[in-house]
Amino acid sequence: MTRRFPRHILLPQEHGAWMLFLSPLVIGLVLGGRWNLDTVVFTLTALAAFLLRQPMTIWVKVLVGRRPRRDGPIALRGMLAYGAVAGAGFLWLLWRGHGYLLYLVPIGAAVLAWYLYLVAQRRERHQRTLDLVASGMLALAAPATIWIARGHYLARDWLLWALLWLQAATSIVYIFVRLEQREWPEVPPWAERLRRGWRALLYSTTVALAVYLLGRAGWAPPRLWWAYALQWGEVLWGVLVAPAVGRRPTYIGIRQLIVYTLFTLLFLWASLQAPQFFQ
Repeated sequence: MTRRFPRHILLPQEHGAWMLFLSPLVIGLVLGGRWNLDTVVFTLTALAAFLLRQPMTIWVKVLVGRRPRRDGPIALRGMLAYGAVAGAGFLWLLWRGHGYLLYLVPIGAAVLAWYLYLVAQRRERHQRTLDLVASGMLALAAPATIWIARGHYLARDWLLWALLWLQAATSIVYIFVRLEQREWPEVPPWAERLRRGWRALLYSTTVALAVYLLGRAGWAPPRLWWAYALQWGEVLWGVLVAPAVGRRPTYIGIRQLIVYTLFTLLFLWASLQAPQFFQ
């Protein structure tokens, strides 16, 4: 009898995590403009490091009695395999002269350690602050990919990182609001919807306005705010017009996946129209 691939042990189960990982990576690969051996190695290294979290999570759960012991050996093999790929790729990139990547290691290690501690304490769910910090770590893939494609570090690309982190933060805050809406017994009046969703509206409005002003000031692509206006419109619709009362998490996740995909395409379009900023 053929054994099924243990996806729940070796692959992240959250669609949102894939979205937050792939969007910055794709943006970095496209804006970097040069695909060579180093960018391929970095992509595989980043993927292995991203995948490493899932078997490590399962392994910690086995240690504290939250998962059956039979999951332990599979999780350990997954950790060793992903860790070997990530470690080998990272050493290759250092050997190739990309020493600036060392700045990213303490950030990633600290966030992962914090997450695993919460797993051991059974407190990893619904940790908004942790999700916001982790999304910032994943957004580092964009500038790192561009640095590797160019072959050197450039400080201005931290703006790209900040812009992508702001989008991720807005999306996470909105998702928390949508998940809370699922538990409402009925759709409340507009004033109550606004009271419960004001934080998501504040985030999305502030971020879209900030990106618009950056474009007007000549510090960012002038049409980049279109990408953020898309998320703002989605938040406005989800908070005030159509709360997710009774909706399944899958519906919420797929809808946000579509919005994030469109955001990525709009971000690339606007950035390619003004190559002096991120290319």
